[in-house]
Amino acid sequence: MLRLVAGAIACTAIAGFASAPTSAAAQETLTLRVHTFMPPVANPVKHFLTPWAEKVTRESGGKMKVQIFPAMGLGGKAPQLLQQVRDGVVDIVWTLPGYTPGVMPRLETFELPFLHRSALSTVLAVQDFAGIHLKDELKDYHPILIHAHSGVLFMTKGPVNKLEDFKGLKLRSPSRTGAWAIEALGATPIQVDLPELPQMMSKGTVDGSILVYEIAPAVKMQELATYFTTLSPPQPRMATAIFSFLMNKKRYESLPPDLKKVIDDNSGRNIAKLAAETWDMIELAGENVMRSVAKNRFVTVGPQETARTKAAVQQPVYARFKEEMKRIGADGDKLIADAGALIEKYSTPSR
Repeated sequence: MLRLVAGAIACTAIAGFASAPTSAAAQETLTLRVHTFMPPVANPVKHFLTPWAEKVTRESGGKMKVQIFPAMGLGGKAPQLLQQVRDGVVDIVWTLPGYTPGVMPRLETFELPFLHRSALSTVLAVQDFAGIHLKDELKDYHPILIHAHSGVLFMTKGPVNKLEDFKGLKLRSPSRTGAWAIEALGATPIQVDLPELPQMMSKGTVDGSILVYEIAPAVKMQELATYFTTLSPPQPRMATAIFSFLMNKKRYESLPPDLKKVIDDNSGRNIAKLAAETWDMIELAGENVMRSVAKNRFVTVGPQETARTKAAVQQPVYARFKEEMKRIGADGDKLIADAGALIEKYSTPSR
């Protein structure tokens, strides 16, 4: 169970925060605003962001508080979150870089199909990978944590049992790498962020979505979807979602040393294992909600069909990724090899 920590907040303008404090201002509590697209009832808000905020507040001795603004409470749309935190409109964001394709292209390595093994091995691998390959992409941010989980295929009208069942479907993906995989399977990808998905599912604009279980109850997927498909082990999930927990770099650098230490103590490897354990816990909780509805059906594609699916997806998606990396002057082969080796290094059995 997550024992990160804390949350309550008030708003402080960045310019005011960065200016030299007077003796009176020095006694004021500093406030950090966390912005996210997730609704307040979502498991990541309840079990990750809120405990983290509470812990930061407590360990700062009350000098610093964190206020969480879920459901885009400070304005804008989910794809704008990376820009908001980069530009100092907000202090911290929790979002999916996949909502803004191409902004962090090297990080998309970890969203390639069939690389992910488990939440723990991927989150530990990303910490190493960031120090080697992501310095340029993260230069405008102070990363608190980058982590991941993998998704299941949620369907409305019928199950997916074999490769041919993908033909002609309209499927939502949270990332462009997921969209490439959907295309390789013969389906039509529709890339939208989470808040738009429930209406699209209810209206039949999409036939299904790649989605993680942990967020599904927050958008009523137990009611909107009926069929849930996974592949066979050792990599049973359809696609991987990368999550980013990022702070405005200037905001972080303006903190006094003792408050920087509080952030550092609750960042990176110091919270990676706990975050992975939390995501495993809330993923199971979300799956249990889906299974609690009598109409819902769960499909595990057999080993032979899983192999066919992997063969249909992996080569074209990886080739496309390598072309994208070549376009920006990056070595796609090395990125994939390094990510795979690091995941293997930290690998634990998938659930």
